[in-house]
Amino acid sequence: MMEEFVFYNGKKLRKGYTTGSCATAAATAAALYLVKDQQHEDVQIKLPNESMLTIPIASLELKADSCVAFVEKDGGDDADATDGMLIGVEISRNDTPEIKIDGGEGVGRVTEVGLQIPVGEAAINPVPRKMIAESVRKVIGPEQGALVKVFAPKGVEIAQQTMNSRLGIIGGISILGTSGIVTPMSEEGWKQAISVELEMKKQQGYKKIILCPGNYGEDFAVKELKLKAEQIVSMSNFVGYVLKEVQRLAFEEVLMVGHLGKLIKVSAGIFSTHSKDADARTEILIANLALLGMPVPQLQEIQACNTTEAAGEIIERYGYEGVYQVIADKIKQRSQDLLKYRKPETRIEVVIFSSQRGYLASTQPLAQVMEEWQ
Repeated sequence: MMEEFVFYNGKKLRKGYTTGSCATAAATAAALYLVKDQQHEDVQIKLPNESMLTIPIASLELKADSCVAFVEKDGGDDADATDGMLIGVEISRNDTPEIKIDGGEGVGRVTEVGLQIPVGEAAINPVPRKMIAESVRKVIGPEQGALVKVFAPKGVEIAQQTMNSRLGIIGGISILGTSGIVTPMSEEGWKQAISVELEMKKQQGYKKIILCPGNYGEDFAVKELKLKAEQIVSMSNFVGYVLKEVQRLAFEEVLMVGHLGKLIKVSAGIFSTHSKDADARTEILIANLALLGMPVPQLQEIQACNTTEAAGEIIERYGYEGVYQVIADKIKQRSQDLLKYRKPETRIEVVIFSSQRGYLASTQPLAQVMEEWQ
């Protein structure tokens, strides 16, 4: 059996299970009832690492020529959009020995090339497909076949809280999971989703990519710089990880567009920009302003600011806006230094902005950026 807890920042957190594990358990329970007339309140499934996991069955219904089972997704103590939703599977007999797996209501469909699943297929990833097929085969034996339809009644609604639309998955959630287990506070799943998006862009023929830390950056890139939304990938706080992925995938050029308060950390060599890892925005700003000659009393005013937006008022008042160009150039240099010992070479450019003041600085003239990245 799997270990049920993980420790994160001194807290004991309960693990959960993926939508793929839910679908596997529901398919197993439905097959057992349909083929063997066995009703189970819970079932055991085998995870990819060969360990066993017991999952409760929320409901089970035998119909005229099929069986439907539901499992309630349990994400443990992780902040998971799909936690608590119902994952259903309907199983019916197939005329051939083949096990066919498809998606129904609330399970998205792939509409763009570059993912592990072909265009037009249900967004049920390879590992869950394998888990479902093997589990059902164990129940029905080698001679029979089965039609397996995975669905999620609230999938369309929940999908709006996921990255599916960015990946070209339309109409619902994805059935995911590489291990079958959800580890609380794990960032690996998020990183993998970004890698998938980058790989998709590469397969679609993009040689240049725009990276933004989040929605603010994307909005500025599209609305103010008039750049193409389909060329943008959100890197969240994983700047270093994403830059290395960009280099691995051999993108030739990168344009980083972000709010000063986020990207300023990169100028000091901080490539994981979440506040839990590092929050030295004010200190970095003060150091650069001091090198430009700002007097100590004014630096102390900056020190008292809680945000870079508030500091911006002081910077403007005393005429030190040149600090933004210094920071933009350092963001570029630090990013290039991170990649310089690996091949292939990736050209990096940077644009930083403020919510209140708009465009602040860039490593190329702004007109050139807007022309080259159209």
